[in-house]
Amino acid sequence: MIAAYLGLFIGLIDANAVNLALPAINRDLGGGVAGGQWTIDAYNVTFASFLLTAGSLGDRFSRRRVLQIGLVTFVTASAACAASPSLAVLMAARTAQGVGAALMLPQGLALAAAAFPDPRDRTRVTGAWAMAAASSTALGPLVGGALAETLGWRCIFWINVPVGMLAIAMSVSHLPDSRDPDAPRIDLPGQVSAVIALSAGTLVLVEGHNWQWAQRVGVGIVALTAIAAFLGIQRRSPHPMLPLHMFGSRALVGALLATFTMTFGIYGVLLVNSFALQQLRGFTALATAVWFLPMPLVYLALIPTATMLARRTGPRPVMATGLLLMAAASLLYAAAGPLGALWQLELSFVMAGAGLALTTGPAVTLAMAAVPTRRAGVASGVVNLSRLLGITVGVAVLGSAMTVVGGVAGVRTALVMGASCQVVGAVLGLWLTRRPPASVDTAHTEGTARNFGTIHKESSHA
Repeated sequence: MIAAYLGLFIGLIDANAVNLALPAINRDLGGGVAGGQWTIDAYNVTFASFLLTAGSLGDRFSRRRVLQIGLVTFVTASAACAASPSLAVLMAARTAQGVGAALMLPQGLALAAAAFPDPRDRTRVTGAWAMAAASSTALGPLVGGALAETLGWRCIFWINVPVGMLAIAMSVSHLPDSRDPDAPRIDLPGQVSAVIALSAGTLVLVEGHNWQWAQRVGVGIVALTAIAAFLGIQRRSPHPMLPLHMFGSRALVGALLATFTMTFGIYGVLLVNSFALQQLRGFTALATAVWFLPMPLVYLALIPTATMLARRTGPRPVMATGLLLMAAASLLYAAAGPLGALWQLELSFVMAGAGLALTTGPAVTLAMAAVPTRRAGVASGVVNLSRLLGITVGVAVLGSAMTVVGGVAGVRTALVMGASCQVVGAVLGLWLTRRPPASVDTAHTEGTARNFGTIHKESSHA
């Protein structure tokens, strides 16, 4: 599992570390808040765009081989990011990083799920996945702040090189290969329409407030047309990259909504907090990371407690409570304002970390339990896609809201918007998952319903 999840770890730690380095990157390469948004979203758009195809590639050919190709791409692109002489070059390298991350991240969870098919073991697998994500979230801001303040922001990318090489070596010696013999062919038309839809949509969300009305409408129409084309292609294709019939499972839809709203709010807060504390309060990158540290540390510490609660009460109430707690944390931050008392901000960070711990594991377990084991690659891709879409849209929307309104009021507006989204996610997630997950595969339906309770009774072992 270490070999399977090391790629996930470096991919997520990079994403979290870069947030704290955005003002430093802005000072060196320019771009302002919009440049910071693109530093994050150039990575996330390509990551999200290629995620489902990457999961299908692993299912069809070789999960271990696709993981290794992704690791090599990610390491090479990280070196290019570190050596970037301009913002444009950095954006191009971040785009390549996103492709590498898309190739490697779904394979880790799919390889682990295939290697441990027993429901009890799969619970441990998702628990370990959550711990890997939690550890990267805990270390990311501190690593980013410390490196940006001491050795410079470029070292955030350089550090990926030796860790990535270790991950490649471990994948060769410790990972058993797996694939789905019945995996469908690659859906090229669907892939192209997905890239256009996500790119155009993110472009209008990040830059639209600077455009004329006609420009917004034009790019918006392109995005909506690409979305409609994507859905039409998936509906008609005998081998879709996103099998729409998967969404007949209410539990899967509810879990995906929860993960989307979770990352929409929390990563929007990361962006807002980075600029607020460094530009409005004058904190250094390292000081910002230290003050923000309670959130990831609480998240990491409470993952076992969240798993125990899910075992006792089921994942639904724990997941909904976590989202509501994150929403309350954002509202507290908004009420105090970025210039408010530090103890209030610290309390909001603690609440956000606790909410994140309560949401992550139960949502992932619900989603993976709703899908047959043989489709683990696609399922992993869908779960990660919902997280990435939340990050991409959250950074674009909340960052733009902060910029348009400006100052302290802009920070408060972005925080309230993120909290509102999480409240909606809690309500819809609780409603949609009120029954045990029904599988999209008829033969799997009875087994899923039968194993659903077992999965969560055993989840304390995670």
